[in-house]
Amino acid sequence: MVLVNPQSGRGQALQLFSGQIEPMLTEASVPYTLVITGQSLHIGHHWSVPYTLVITEHQNHARDLVRETDLSQWDALVILSGDGLLFEVRQVLNGLLEREDWEEAIQTPLGILPGGSGNALAASVHHYTKSPPVWGKELLLSCGFLLCKGLVTQLDLVSVHLASSQRIFSFLSLAWGFVADVDIESEKYRLVGPMRFLVGTLMRLASLKVYQGRLAYLPAPPFTPQNSSLCSSLPCGPNSSPNQNSRHNHITNSNHSTNSNHNTAHNSSNIAITTMRTEPQPVNQKGPPDSLLADLEQPVPDHWTVVNEEDFVLVLAMFQSHLAEDLFAAPGAAADDGFIHLLYVRAGISRLALLTLFMTMEKGGHLAIGCPHLVYERVKAFRLEPLSPEGAITVDGEMVEYGPVQAQVHEGIARLISG
Repeated sequence: MVLVNPQSGRGQALQLFSGQIEPMLTEASVPYTLVITGQSLHIGHHWSVPYTLVITEHQNHARDLVRETDLSQWDALVILSGDGLLFEVRQVLNGLLEREDWEEAIQTPLGILPGGSGNALAASVHHYTKSPPVWGKELLLSCGFLLCKGLVTQLDLVSVHLASSQRIFSFLSLAWGFVADVDIESEKYRLVGPMRFLVGTLMRLASLKVYQGRLAYLPAPPFTPQNSSLCSSLPCGPNSSPNQNSRHNHITNSNHSTNSNHNTAHNSSNIAITTMRTEPQPVNQKGPPDSLLADLEQPVPDHWTVVNEEDFVLVLAMFQSHLAEDLFAAPGAAADDGFIHLLYVRAGISRLALLTLFMTMEKGGHLAIGCPHLVYERVKAFRLEPLSPEGAITVDGEMVEYGPVQAQVHEGIARLISG
């Protein structure tokens, strides 16, 4: 099933599908059902492949659709969208995890076709093929080619707990401070396309803020790359992967940044990760249990690392390699590595140094320039407690409620069409 939001990508999503993707699917003899999402629609195309057309009547239709529908009739769920791509993907993933049969439903492979200005997940998927970077239409064609190949890999999801006790599942990032500000404020520059992030960055640099908060995390154990786990072709169900615990081979970084400055009860990076809660999962809560997290009202476990600093310019938790097409934020990340790649920048950094940091992030060089204010850690879980009365937190580029938040990675529970 292909879900297309016709209002995205400056209203060009349908044209991108008919002009670029449909010919590829037809030539590769890939059958599909086309689902159009969006509240209004004008179609001026003739589709050469039979399809079922569904027009949504409310914002969360994609989520409701995958939560209620019989998934056995499709081999994969594919999303083509513009700037709302990340929101659409998160809606689909959370819809799958809200089903009674969520353990089986979340095994449905997810395909990504970019059509907008962010395209972070699509850029990550392309990066995992070890191909040279591409942008724009070339990125769309790369993802279309991967869709036709039909290879499937595991995908980590991150369970995010908000102050209101709401739990959402994320696949890309959580940001607080500078990155979240740029993401939200750059919305007004959407007409300039991908350049809106650069414009937003420059505007935010002109009025750089410092945020007060508390940060703690559970360090990940030492990491050894393993072989990739790719199914030969679709479908790739829960029993068809040759090794459910295998991962991509990828470039790795040191587990601890040389700039780390933190306080911890003891060195937890050399011990096995222990679970915190043994009580059964609530009856009405679907999805995997979060065994590494204490309640938000309780202190973090003693074996977690507590960061000394309380003044930050930004905190960024990455779950994939790219934050945008041209922001290679986590060079060591893979779709299924089982890590949260946690970066934070301490207060005191100059505007020039912060600009340099983001300029070098285009090619993933920001971790190698020796910035004394930047800290990078691989973790399994973290907690962030903002103390500043005003601010923004984003999950997958979308603003969520402002307040204490914590998260835990669930390794390889979803499936992603990749190469």
